[in-house]
Amino acid sequence: MTKRTRFAPSPTGYLHIGGARTALFSWLYARRHGGQFVLRIEDTDLERSTAESVNAILEGMTWLGLDYDEGPFFQTHRFDRYEKVIQQLLDEGKAYRCYCSKTRLEALREQQMANKQKPRYDGLCIDRQEQPDDQPYVIRFRNPQSGQVVVNDLVRGQIVFENSELDDLIIARSDGSPTYNLTVVVDDLDMKLSHVIRGDDHLNNTPRQINILKALGAEPPLYAHVPMILGADGKRLSKRHGAVSVMQYRDEGYLPEALLNYLVRLGWSHGDEEVFDIEQLIELFDLDAVNRSASTFNPDKLLWLNQHYIKSGSPEHIARHLSWHLGQRDIDPANGPDILDVIRAQQERARTLVEMADNSRIFYQDYEDFDDKAARKNLKLSARDGLARLVERLADCDWQAEVIHAEIVATAEELDLKLGKVAQPLRVAVTGGGISPPIDVTLELIGRERSLAGMQRALAYIDQREQQA
Repeated sequence: MTKRTRFAPSPTGYLHIGGARTALFSWLYARRHGGQFVLRIEDTDLERSTAESVNAILEGMTWLGLDYDEGPFFQTHRFDRYEKVIQQLLDEGKAYRCYCSKTRLEALREQQMANKQKPRYDGLCIDRQEQPDDQPYVIRFRNPQSGQVVVNDLVRGQIVFENSELDDLIIARSDGSPTYNLTVVVDDLDMKLSHVIRGDDHLNNTPRQINILKALGAEPPLYAHVPMILGADGKRLSKRHGAVSVMQYRDEGYLPEALLNYLVRLGWSHGDEEVFDIEQLIELFDLDAVNRSASTFNPDKLLWLNQHYIKSGSPEHIARHLSWHLGQRDIDPANGPDILDVIRAQQERARTLVEMADNSRIFYQDYEDFDDKAARKNLKLSARDGLARLVERLADCDWQAEVIHAEIVATAEELDLKLGKVAQPLRVAVTGGGISPPIDVTLELIGRERSLAGMQRALAYIDQREQQA
């Protein structure tokens, strides 16, 4: 049997972390087994669904590299199909019109709750013969009143639901529009899905959907309900826990492979291994290794993974993702050293691409002013001789990191100073601040002209401070 999975988000917001993990698990399972991965947009909530949300979902999928084989399919394009299925269920006596008013249903619910009963429809209209034309109605599915629904969940194991506990759920609203539990069943059937992998918040829908599928004479797919993701406080992950949008992690400087690696470990494991590239995940992932218990989101672990991927990634790959961040800062990497060299100089230290982009500015743009704290600490009278000697030494030397380093060491020895007493004032002079890659590499990348200009500027700063003292 060909394995066919799907990701079916509702376009009522961004692609969040929980949805991205569901998409990843479904994508990996299809790729592992040589199957197909389908993208479906469940946009029947016309009041809340927006084109912006659809674009946000598609953008997030693209950034993560979760390519789909079919779709995106939109439920709003399939209303004719849903109407035919609803009519089929009516014609076969497997659904019925319910004329109960909202007031009656609310009173029924209050009475049941007062009697400590499970709120559910009481079936008043199930055999109603009178069907007035001028009275609004919904359509309910006639759920079996006896027997059981057995779900052999691929994550949670066997789960048994009593049909007597299930409601005659509404499958068409009073305006004729289909409801979620009807549309998802028809879509899963028509798209020939073999496996439905989704969050365990959908578990209560599963027996109802299985009963509808059986009423249509269809074999249900296999289900896998993955546990939720929790915040550090033990509550379900939400906006209050910080960044939960996939694209927000892009904006904060995370590489997609770091986020994918982290997401797959939220609920799946392979021994004690922590780091996996996408090819390894496709080879290793399977549903029998998905945990049953909820996972806790740990931002520090994600940051550690991101630093690992920045450090070990190819400069060419990092450049593709860094480019967006440089553009956000009006940094044009064509106006300066090769961006690949700039990346190599920073890979050991950068934790995020935001850090790397911010720290790359010195290689492409002149600083406006010295960082006050760094200047006061390092651009003192005691640093003047070292800077002045370096101006002379570096004016005509070969502009290579090794040569620059030798000249800095020679200057420190000549003045009987520790290397840091020469190198750190030099760093502040050429970058405007106290942090950069190794100073010899920094100077090589910034270039002779801009480096010497910064050093002259630092000398003038020192002289001005002395005059004001």
